[in-house]
Amino acid sequence: MGNVLIIGAGAAGSVAAKKCAMDASFTKIHVASRTLSKCEKIQKECVRPISISQLDADNTDDIIKLIEQVKPDIVVNLALPYQDLTIMDACLATGVAYLDTANYEPIDEAKFTYEYQWPYHDKFKEKGIMAILGCGFDPGVTNIYCAYAQEHLFDEIHYVDIIDCNAGDHGQAFATNFNLEINLREVTQRGKYWESGEWMEIDALSISKMIDFPGVGEKKAYLIYHEEEESLVKNIRGLKRIRFWMTFSDNYIKHLDVLQNVGMTRIDPIKYEGMDIVPLQFLKALMPEPSSLAENYTGKTSIGTIIEGIKDGKQKKILIYNVCEHEECNREVGAQAVSYTTGVPAVVGAKMFLQGKWAGKGVFNVEQLPATPFLEEVAKQGLPWHIKELEVGLGD
Repeated sequence: MGNVLIIGAGAAGSVAAKKCAMDASFTKIHVASRTLSKCEKIQKECVRPISISQLDADNTDDIIKLIEQVKPDIVVNLALPYQDLTIMDACLATGVAYLDTANYEPIDEAKFTYEYQWPYHDKFKEKGIMAILGCGFDPGVTNIYCAYAQEHLFDEIHYVDIIDCNAGDHGQAFATNFNLEINLREVTQRGKYWESGEWMEIDALSISKMIDFPGVGEKKAYLIYHEEEESLVKNIRGLKRIRFWMTFSDNYIKHLDVLQNVGMTRIDPIKYEGMDIVPLQFLKALMPEPSSLAENYTGKTSIGTIIEGIKDGKQKKILIYNVCEHEECNREVGAQAVSYTTGVPAVVGAKMFLQGKWAGKGVFNVEQLPATPFLEEVAKQGLPWHIKELEVGLGD
């Protein structure tokens, strides 16, 4: 055990490959992507030899052929969310474990949900293999913070607020820290949160508040929908409300407003000089690659989970969090912190599987798996976590 196939050679895929190469648990590492030049760059920058290949991850048959050639113990999917199902189908056909960091999203609809992947549970169970969903940071580490709190820190959890701040500066007029197409689809869709047993929808970016982020200070954060809410509602007992908050600079909001107003965030094809083009995909081609931002990035990310509930009959409120420095990530693996905080948990999740600390047959979200060994390892791998006691409020 120790042979890993990483599909995707973007910013997070690069981090995952380099971290795997630093860890003796991974005996063989293969990176595959549609763009071979990205794989070649990663191959040159790894501390030990890895193998690479070109792959169309939209084609299940091509993925099956590569899996049969590489013979991995686990496939780590760091490609686009559109490709989750083709990769899961290939893992089913070959009997190989699967792990991803983001749930499936149809290319023609800005809607991410686990309703496409959860139905694979029985198929994976019958095949006797494991699929691990959402093993990035958020979703991923934030889910595991909740699982750890449920197991060790609370008798009942009532309120969860996931908070995500990138207080870094990449020096660009406008750029996104991960795939621009996915980023803008996520931000421009209607917001949503869960309260009192039902989902509440709001206009995009219509609710905001100031949040004191550890290591960063007070920043304005917006309520948006994020996929980990969907699984945590199922797996955190006694939950009364869950929300997700993310910061965006005034400059980002200004650019986003203009892009929306002129139609550049549209995901439906339009005719241009006789060709079908998708405005958002065209915009992506104009923007800097997220992996190119690392060199000049300064500042920190601060991501965590505010949890409120009952312990020993008393109200209790805590924040479990990580602070990550862009410059330190660049020194270690040539990446900015947003890519680092996605790629490292994927590596740790794969390591948990290889070591038998995460085991099962079927499809699992990460909060359903043992939290303590993961958190111990993710801290060693560069993402230490901390617990801060907060003043008990009313869940606000």
